[in-house]
Amino acid sequence: MSSFACWNLSLTLLVLFCSPGSGEKAFEVYIRSEKQIVKATEAWRVNCSTSCAAPEIGGLETPTNKLMLEEDPHGKWIEFLVSNATVDTVLLCHFTCSGKQQAESFNIRVYEPPAQVTLKLQPPRVFMGEAFTIECKVPSVKPLESLTLSLLCGRETLKNQTFGGAETVPEEVIAIFNSTALKKDGLNFSCQAELDLRPHGGSLYRRISEYQSLEVYGKETLLAERVRSSTSWQRGERKPTRPTLRRWSDVRI
Repeated sequence: MSSFACWNLSLTLLVLFCSPGSGEKAFEVYIRSEKQIVKATEAWRVNCSTSCAAPEIGGLETPTNKLMLEEDPHGKWIEFLVSNATVDTVLLCHFTCSGKQQAESFNIRVYEPPAQVTLKLQPPRVFMGEAFTIECKVPSVKPLESLTLSLLCGRETLKNQTFGGAETVPEEVIAIFNSTALKKDGLNFSCQAELDLRPHGGSLYRRISEYQSLEVYGKETLLAERVRSSTSWQRGERKPTRPTLRRWSDVRI
């Protein structure tokens, strides 16, 4: 059994042991965390306190690193520095008063902001009416329900993709957008990743990829290329290879 699983088991047993019986008036335990959501490896303060006038013992249970910073002379509160949380976890403050134990828990979320956003344009050159695909990729981002990937054309947002409901956190997040070239002019695309932690008391993190241009050719370009190719072939010149435009055989004229 892993150490984290063992800690969860001991946490459950402690909560059950600390629960007061029916009709008993228990003292109160309070937990105050400096932050609701923290970056992986970040350190933050947690305060445990109680309404008991003379607690016998108190403390903080957590699978992360902790360091006691300060304690009330009468043991009514203790302040800790907690650090190195890599996954969402539960903090548990507990006190013993007159031989009875009571505890209070607090859920901590762990986030990882988008450090890099990449865009892949496939193919990079098309004729009008042809389809193309844009792939936006962001590595190591969490929580996923706070992430939005957006496809931009210049400064205009074409489409947004959210990831709420994902059960696991993948190593990288990918959004694929399919479209059709309807204009002859070149188009500049970019991908934007936003991690909005403001509902959790955090900040808004934004990262944008480098621009990539889609070259769009009109029908006259294809016709001119066919005429030039046919003329060269009739003169006995070597038949040229097709241009690097993708899906040449599927072009509609």
